[in-house]
Order: sequence, then structure tokens, then C-alpha cells
Amino acid sequence: MWHPIQADFPQQRPLPDFERGQQSIQPGEVIGIITCGSGAIRPVNQPQPGWPLWLERDYYHAKDHASLVVIGRWKGLPLLLRQAQRGEAKKADWPGLRSWLLQSDANTFDLLTTAAGLASWNEQHRYCGRCGTKTESRKDEYARECPRCHLRHYPRVSPCIITLVWREDALLLARGPRFAPGVYSTLAGFIETGESAEQALHREVMEEVGVQIGNLRYLGSQSWPFPHSLMLGYWAEYQAGDIQFDGVEIEDARWYPFDQLPELPPATSISRHLINSFLRWKGVKEHSAF
Repeated sequence: MWHPIQADFPQQRPLPDFERGQQSIQPGEVIGIITCGSGAIRPVNQPQPGWPLWLERDYYHAKDHASLVVIGRWKGLPLLLRQAQRGEAKKADWPGLRSWLLQSDANTFDLLTTAAGLASWNEQHRYCGRCGTKTESRKDEYARECPRCHLRHYPRVSPCIITLVWREDALLLARGPRFAPGVYSTLAGFIETGESAEQALHREVMEEVGVQIGNLRYLGSQSWPFPHSLMLGYWAEYQAGDIQFDGVEIEDARWYPFDQLPELPPATSISRHLINSFLRWKGVKEHSAF
């Protein structure tokens, strides 16, 4: 029986700089505003010294900022979300959320993921799904409420599995059509209604690459805002079967020896964490793809 290392994934611990949730803001208090929508974040034309390029400075006024969603506090600074107008991001060619995440540390990653998830929820739940009345944002929690039937709508979280499939001499890595050129990653998929995470693991791996797996080990989780996923990360040991993929959802998949890995996902992603922690467990020396 083998045992995984104690995985030290940064986002398993509370992040000291970011306090999420509704906050009390005083009139005239300095605030930061993130403008987000359609999978993009607006860059600030004249950023404040020491402030991120995606954070606009303002002073809080209850009337002027009533329509904004309170995200929380970052380094003590109240953060609010401004919902982009439809088509605004594309017209102005704002950088996509992925590009912001690629250059972020753990604290910024968590903050931007929260902002993107709230933006998606705010845009998609403007009207009640039960009676069609326009919803209103609550001030005590992340929720929109129907003033007519009082149904509350919370930000959607979609559980997914993501797994590194391994055998004694290699890792099974794949790429989809939306991946950056040359990048290979672990396998992932949504958990369907009625499934456990483990059942989804077996199904998704079989559907995507046609192999059987076993000896599952859970390592950790990560919020991933494409569109509103919660990734549950596993290692899974290869059991049987030859790699087969459809060429549509998966455009390539193959076994890579531990010391001959391709270009990998960014270090802030859980897929990279699954790979790196496995290589450390195996005692593989660092190399260019590690």
C-alpha cells in the first residue's frame, strides 16, 4: 500500500490578504473596484502606485455604488465588483481572465476567481427563475433575492473532478483544442447529477481516453472560474486499456516518461500541483517542465 506525500497546496489554507464576504463600508472610505464581465477584466488606464492593473481606486458613496457587489476586503481595502455592460469587454478588447490568472500569485488568484464567479452569477440571475421578477442583491450575503416570491439565488458552484493518471514509468497527459500551443495537462470533467466524485473519475477517464483506473487518492481542491467550477483533485493509477480519444474534446493524449514531460499548465493551477506533488513523491529530479 503506497501513501502520497503531505501535499502543501497554498489554497488549502486561509489566505491572509483576502477576506471574502459582505463588509460594512464607511462613507468616504477608499475602495477598490474590479470591472468584470464576459470572461474578461478591465485594465485600469492610470493605476495607483503599488495597485494591481485591474483595480480602480474610488471613494465609497452609498448612492453611487449601490449597484455594485461587495466582494470582501483585500489587505483591509473594501473591494467591489462592477458588472460590465454586454459587449463592453469585447469592444474594448479587455484581457481575458486566463491571462490575468496566469500572472497571479495565490492571493490574487483567489480574489480574481471570486470576482469572476460573482460576475457570472450576477449577470445570469438578474431575473427569478421561478416567477420571472427582477431580482435584488442582498446586503448580508452573496445572494440575489426575488422581491415577489422571495426565492434566493446563490452563486453557482459546479463540482468537477481533475485527475493525474499514472503508471510506474509515465504520466498520462492530454490536451484540448483550447489549450495554449504545446501544453498538456491532466484529465478533468464535470460531476453529473447523482454521481459521486469517484464515479465521475472512472467515467470521465474512460470517456476521454478509454483506460481503466484504480487506487484513487484525493489531494485537494481549487475554485476554477471556467465557468464556475470547483475542481476536486486526485491521483489515479492506471489499470488497463489503450489510449483512445475522439479528436474533438481531446485532440491528443499520450504517456510521458517522468523525465520527458511536455510543457505544463501554470504553477497556480491544481493540475500543475497534481503533477508536481506526484513527481516529488516519486523522487524525480527537477527539470525544465517541473
